[in-house]
Amino acid sequence: MEFKYEYGRIYYEKDGKVLAEVVFPITDGVADIQRTFVDDSLRGQGIASILIEKAVEVIRYDNLRAKATCSYAASWFTKHPWHNDLLV
Repeated sequence: MEFKYEYGRIYYEKDGKVLAEVVFPITDGVADIQRTFVDDSLRGQGIASILIEKAVEVIRYDNLRAKATCSYAASWFTKHPWHNDLLV
């Protein structure tokens, strides 16, 4: 699975249809992880977690902070506390 990267967004599409994405607009040095989406056809494969991990990699690389307004992202940070240093 090859993910595409845009500023504040990572996604996977097939045949022109977005099947998975994480959206994290960046304002004043803070990436707000607002939305994580995985199409029903891909559920149960850990793709949402992979998307958050990739977003965290980008956030770290760009020396940003993060906040998780998406409920899935907030839960992910709870399960991966070693990344909580990113949170504002």
